[in-house]
Amino acid sequence: MPTTLNKHKKTLRDASLTLDAKRELIEKHRDRFGVELLCELLEANRSSIYYEAVEEQDDGVRAELVKIAEEFPMYGYRMIQKELQRRRFTVNAKPVRRLMHEEDLVIKVRRFVATSEYRPDHRDWPNLLKKEEITGLNEAWAADITYIDLGHEFVYLPVIIDVCSRAVRGWYLDRDLSSELTHRALDRALRAHGPPKIHHSDHGVQYLSKGYVEKLESHGIAVSCSAKGKPMQNGKCERFMRTLKQEEVYLTEYENLADARRQIRRFLEEVHMRKRIHSSLGYVTPAEFEAACRTKTRTKSGGG
Repeated sequence: MPTTLNKHKKTLRDASLTLDAKRELIEKHRDRFGVELLCELLEANRSSIYYEAVEEQDDGVRAELVKIAEEFPMYGYRMIQKELQRRRFTVNAKPVRRLMHEEDLVIKVRRFVATSEYRPDHRDWPNLLKKEEITGLNEAWAADITYIDLGHEFVYLPVIIDVCSRAVRGWYLDRDLSSELTHRALDRALRAHGPPKIHHSDHGVQYLSKGYVEKLESHGIAVSCSAKGKPMQNGKCERFMRTLKQEEVYLTEYENLADARRQIRRFLEEVHMRKRIHSSLGYVTPAEFEAACRTKTRTKSGGG
């Protein structure tokens, strides 16, 4: 039998069959001889035999994948797979990754530039997020500030997000990088959502000015800071700012400050809150996550 098998293998190898021809032979004789034996005879990789069948069953996945990648340029293949599933496409991670390579949908990362100014004479505030597990809405907010180049001038954007839901709580965009800028973002957040238990930031002077700290303390909010030189201790806000830059700022040419405010508002309040899914939230949007949290809270209250 081994001699006969080797003879057949040599004959088929010498025939120089194309992959399509091998597939056709295997499909024709699979019930009689089995796929494993036929692949051995034809010296064909089993995965290559099934590859085209997967590719042919596109069903619009490729077009929708490209659409998602254009809308959310920082999505990797896992995030795109989850978004496709939300849009009622049945697809696994491997073909998504393959399609992304074929379409050259490569994530291009630009370096994030911090804008925080540190003062050595400022008090070292503790990092309260290291000590407490944040599991509810409005338990803790995280704040950060970044710059945006309009071409003819720089403007500055402080943002406050909810640590639990990643939802935007407050923001403001203006030309002046001062403590007044962060005050405006904080005032918006307090008016719309009331005070959290903890306000977390880096040791930047804008967040540790006397007036800003006094405002936090007057609302009963505990001040929390990442350690000096440890920006990733404010990682949730750092990642949020990076996403904002990659998916909005670097892709848009703003005409002026008013145009920047309008388009950034759209990204923060519509795209980020209601369209962009987050792996850390179980692949739902911040708005969906918060709605589920409130429903759970109401259910518990009703049951009690």
